[in-house]
Amino acid sequence: MRRIVVKFGGTSLLNGERIRLAARSVEREYRKGTQIAVTVSAMGHTTDELLEAARQACGGKLSAKELDDILAMGERTSARIFAAALRSLGVEARAVDPGMKEWPIITDSRFSAARLDERRTEERIRRYLEPMLRKGVVPVVCGFLGRNPRGEITTLGRGGSDTTAFILGKYLGASEVIIVTDVEGVMTADVNEFRDARLLESLTAAELRELGRFGARVMHPAAMNYKPEEMDAKVIHFRHGDLSARGTRITGGISEAGKMEVTLHEKPIGMVTVVGEEMQRTPGVLSQALSPLSREGLNVLAVSIGPRSFSLYVWQSDLRRATELVHRVVKRSRVMKSVTGEGDLAMVTVESEKFLDTPGMIAKLTAPLAREGINIVEILSSRASISFFFRWEDRERAVEILRRVGSSV
Repeated sequence: MRRIVVKFGGTSLLNGERIRLAARSVEREYRKGTQIAVTVSAMGHTTDELLEAARQACGGKLSAKELDDILAMGERTSARIFAAALRSLGVEARAVDPGMKEWPIITDSRFSAARLDERRTEERIRRYLEPMLRKGVVPVVCGFLGRNPRGEITTLGRGGSDTTAFILGKYLGASEVIIVTDVEGVMTADVNEFRDARLLESLTAAELRELGRFGARVMHPAAMNYKPEEMDAKVIHFRHGDLSARGTRITGGISEAGKMEVTLHEKPIGMVTVVGEEMQRTPGVLSQALSPLSREGLNVLAVSIGPRSFSLYVWQSDLRRATELVHRVVKRSRVMKSVTGEGDLAMVTVESEKFLDTPGMIAKLTAPLAREGINIVEILSSRASISFFFRWEDRERAVEILRRVGSSV
């Protein structure tokens, strides 16, 4: 028996006509004998409108708990309307919201950015939603919402409906999760800004998570933490009204999903550093240094830039050749003054969604390293990952400490 989870975004539920189109797409798949769970966002811009109205009405004096309770009304309304639309088409359907005994998504009490209690959520999905599917009932679950142990409504953060869909897919053992939105799939760039952007046929869960971390609005990055390797997923446009539309396929999964990942690069690293007072104010300097390395097929693992220097990180086996090639450029340059190479470094990358919204994470990671006397040669960071460079002989102790910290935060 095929089993799928379908998530409809706010634009695909903008009005009654679009809800009807979405419901018909579910009904057609249902008639094929597919077991379907649906999760819905609030209609159109309902969440933004509720947020603005609540803030104006309360003069900004609104607790996170109160706000979550108010914002939940968007998804709770969507679920009821969508379930009613399905029933009007002859599909047995039931709205499931946090006020009901069958509600499955259990979280902590961190209002506005709640974290999932995976054990209790899995248990409730199997206890309440699994039997509905087996009886031919389509559960229509409110996206974005959770419930804490005291029965209070929480929210998973903006874009949380995507996360809800993949949580349901994972614990229902779905063969596929389908995200229905207002774009054909994942594009090479934002189509609102680049008309020549083209549709990607597929990309990995890790690539899509990275896009989300840096602001792409196709998918919330946390959603990918709940995509098992074997489960299919895709993003399609609502206008097709057809769940079999091609869209963009999402392949693979995330290892150690939702946990802090600590990765030691397997070989020693070398660092090529160029200094020069005027480099930062001179266009094209970095490109001049990188171009000969590219032509020689030398891989650059990372780049760091300071006020009067930049460093290129390469495999140590390439360090001598990389330094020679950059030196040729330096000798011809007016602003690059000198180059030096240093080897026997280790690169350790730490990744976690917690970096996105948890203050002080770098301090939590570096303090125990300092206590153990491990020197950090360099730190490079992005929104959800931090790369540390250590002396090669310190690598194993550093990894052990970082993993220990990761398991406790």
